[in-house]
Amino acid sequence: MEVRVGLGFDSHEFEEGKPLFLGGVKIEGEKGLKGHSDGDALLHAIVDALLGAIGEGDIGELFSEEDQRWKGAESRVFLEEALRRVKKKGYEIANIDCVIVSDRPKIAPVKDKIRRRISELTGVSPERISVKGKRREGFSEGEGLVCLCTVLLVR
Repeated sequence: MEVRVGLGFDSHEFEEGKPLFLGGVKIEGEKGLKGHSDGDALLHAIVDALLGAIGEGDIGELFSEEDQRWKGAESRVFLEEALRRVKKKGYEIANIDCVIVSDRPKIAPVKDKIRRRISELTGVSPERISVKGKRREGFSEGEGLVCLCTVLLVR
């Protein structure tokens, strides 16, 4: 058995008037995230973790902000392509571990919904997906959030 580990990171500032998506879930009552696509920093971090684990660059290389095809795109499209590449190389996801660093929104009330949605998008059972929320506690200035994800792939 061969294993690979990938680490993904993404961060976005909040933007008034845009819906907030995290892990493919629309979070009501919050400012959205600035970005060329829908700004779903959690899915972006998962994509980068998957691509990193198979040695295929990062989300910015595959889905450039210069390319207008991706303007306003749903981040699930990026995830689908990363999953296609993982499968093509003969790997499957053993687990996904994610941390969302932000003072708001509160993650605890929506983390199970996010886990279920990531499960639907990836085909990985929810018990092999972890989503945690951590407050900034002085880390990073400004209004926004940071997402970190690791994935374990097996072949």
